[in-house]
Amino acid sequence: MARERLLMGPGPSNAAPEVLAALGRPLLGHLDPEFLGLLDEVAERLRMVFKTANRMTFAVSGTGSAGMEAALVNVLEPGDEIVVGVNGVFGGRMCDVASRAGAKVVKVEAEWGRIIEASDVARALDDHPEAKAFALVHAETSTGVAQPIDEIAELLRGRNTLFVLDTVTSLAGMNVDIDAWGVDVCYSGTQKCISVPPGLAPITFSERALDVVRSRKTPVQSWYLDVGLLAGYWGSDRVYHHTAPISMVFALHAGLGVVLDEGLDARYERHVRTAATLAAGLEERGFSYVAASRLPMLHCVRLPDGVADATARSRLLTEHGIEVGSGLGPFKGTCWRIGLMGHNAREGNVERLLGAIDTLL
Repeated sequence: MARERLLMGPGPSNAAPEVLAALGRPLLGHLDPEFLGLLDEVAERLRMVFKTANRMTFAVSGTGSAGMEAALVNVLEPGDEIVVGVNGVFGGRMCDVASRAGAKVVKVEAEWGRIIEASDVARALDDHPEAKAFALVHAETSTGVAQPIDEIAELLRGRNTLFVLDTVTSLAGMNVDIDAWGVDVCYSGTQKCISVPPGLAPITFSERALDVVRSRKTPVQSWYLDVGLLAGYWGSDRVYHHTAPISMVFALHAGLGVVLDEGLDARYERHVRTAATLAAGLEERGFSYVAASRLPMLHCVRLPDGVADATARSRLLTEHGIEVGSGLGPFKGTCWRIGLMGHNAREGNVERLLGAIDTLL
């Protein structure tokens, strides 16, 4: 059995006690009336966290990457154009998924560590007025960049282009306002700020997006992720589609309950407060931030001179039981990615991490 770790990497985060208790509940059948009632409650709680009235709001059986695939393969057909903002790993991954679905990908690129500029998005949309969708990452986990949404959302109003948003790292940790932003498809993951183990991908589709799916000329590339089929199970008909991961649904129900009991605004403020404490402590110790527009729940920082990435992370794990993440892409070997997500965004965890770093330095 693995020792308990303090998971302060890019995910997963440690689960709340209520979530761990829910995982131990006796199993129910996936068509049991009690379980179906729980599905309805999960969907309603997700609407509150996404801040949406979308009827088709549910949890894909799979991790956040399954949510990404579900978002893209449902709205894209071979030959469709999609504009994608790329300033890190996960924007790049959206391009890969879209191209595998047969779409023509137009990239709006920015240097890793910088935001996607609204002016660049406007230019790409004007150059490609027939684009089926525009896709963007709200919280780029590879760089710690917090992407501003308001101005880009305004650009998309009145266009036929669907707005697809990745909130895998941001949901339940910073403001996500699907209806106010006019987002058509948004997906997330359970293992970050919701503080539930990996295994489900919350997702929401607007009626406009569902109309696009219904008017497809070709079947959705993935049978398993076809929202039209999934609507039969998550909707009122309860048509068998696949065996839902019962225990993970219990866990998500409990995790969303913890989020809503705390209150979204209070939860966002807690992330901001603990992020400020961590940032001050890291900068005192010689770390520097990659991003100017920073996430509160994911800190991508350059290592001080003389600190060996792999050796220091290994010592943090083996001597102190603390996990932090390595850098990706151009930041590999020179940066750490430190998570303060959900249940873990607490002053005591910040103090524990900084104390452990002091012993290494």
